[in-house]
Amino acid sequence: MSKFSQRIRIVPSGYDDGWVLEIDGEVQSHVDLHDPSLIRFEYLRRIGNVLDSCWPEGKPIRLLHLGAGALTLVRYGQATRPGSHQTVIELNPDLVRQVTSQLPLPKGTDLTVITGDARSQLSKLEHAYFDAIVVDIFTGKDSAAHLSDADFYCETLQHLTSQGVVLVNIGDDDGLAFFDQQSHILDGAAVSAGLSGVWTLADASTLEQRLAGNAVLAAGPGLPTDDADVVALRRQLEAAGPYPARVLAPGDPV
Repeated sequence: MSKFSQRIRIVPSGYDDGWVLEIDGEVQSHVDLHDPSLIRFEYLRRIGNVLDSCWPEGKPIRLLHLGAGALTLVRYGQATRPGSHQTVIELNPDLVRQVTSQLPLPKGTDLTVITGDARSQLSKLEHAYFDAIVVDIFTGKDSAAHLSDADFYCETLQHLTSQGVVLVNIGDDDGLAFFDQQSHILDGAAVSAGLSGVWTLADASTLEQRLAGNAVLAAGPGLPTDDADVVALRRQLEAAGPYPARVLAPGDPV
């Protein structure tokens, strides 16, 4: 019997032909089996936009996902970049088992699943490097401290290729205190690694009105530093939505 007491359910979405993952009654992910490139959740769509922008269309890349959810981004990676090698680190072994049983992965998906704590398992991948690392394992200030401190972000950045990007989902309450903290910590880790700093992608009202919601933090050598390229990427990501979108480059005021 599993030591995990989470109640995992996969049910019809109710508004399209997709499916949603619920954990302990909270909706976590959306999957469209007919079109894995369709992403309904805003923050996941913004992560997908960064992946689309940082490498040539269709180019296979190495993806590491810290946190499984319904494997929405794993499906997206296979649909948009066939041949990509992907790895998932997930604490709860029942989650991946149930998700893949009820929502089969696209044909040809090259996925390695590692069970365990994200940080401890990442430390064991000593010589593994990834083009993109997606951190989607916590959603607020009550998260495990060892998955949101400077050392964790420094360790994560060390597993990037020379053109790699770390993408972190931050969920927060009104006031965005946790977002501010995490943005500062990741920015410091990036600068200490010789990078320009942290990018932010979010709904414009979330940032401007300091409302509860999700924001995506991004850092890594794969993001531009030249002024013209920074402007071009910001415009590209804002145009990609979801709307209203706001994209902050390193040094931009929040």
